[in-house]
Amino acid sequence: MYVKDIMTTNVVTVPSSTSIADAKRIMQAHRFRRLPVVDKGKLVGMVTEHRLESVSPSKATSLTVWEIGYLLEKTTVKEIMEKHLITVKPDMTVEEAISLSQENKVGALIVLEDGRVVGILTTNDVFYKIVNKVLGIGSPGSRIEVSQAGEGKALEEVISCINKHGFRIITLHVITPPEKGKNDLVIHVDSEDASKVVDELKGKGYEVTLRKR
Repeated sequence: MYVKDIMTTNVVTVPSSTSIADAKRIMQAHRFRRLPVVDKGKLVGMVTEHRLESVSPSKATSLTVWEIGYLLEKTTVKEIMEKHLITVKPDMTVEEAISLSQENKVGALIVLEDGRVVGILTTNDVFYKIVNKVLGIGSPGSRIEVSQAGEGKALEEVISCINKHGFRIITLHVITPPEKGKNDLVIHVDSEDASKVVDELKGKGYEVTLRKR
């Protein structure tokens, strides 16, 4: 899977001359927390909800509401935007992009193609479009966890058991609990009643539990 497959497109951008007040209004209207700043087609920075809040006068200020409004209208995003951005290309793999994001401790990556902003990849994109699907979050069925069955013959036996009962596997992933030496297997099947599979696997000596979806 590539960045272009999960990135948010049709990104709203603003020029660096945009006032803080206007930037806040745009972000509130669209319900997002980041605005790439583009001048003459070139990415020059990004303004975030956190930065906007950090430069806004606090409630304890002695300024009047009119003075606060004046400051927010006259101060531009150019003065407060983040200029050192991490960018990626649309054809970069998602794994590479996530690794880059984690290395640089950022929650959003701007996607550039031929120098133009074509998308933005955020933590939410990764969770909603990848993690939710991998874990089967929001999908009906049952999630079966089989202890120490994440490899070799055990993995093959568990899958064979599920297939025998006619269940369709929605998702399958392996987890490694820190206190265990072997991998556990988590399988999400399309049936709300997986008791037959659970009973059969327990009869074969496996430690099996049903996890909440």
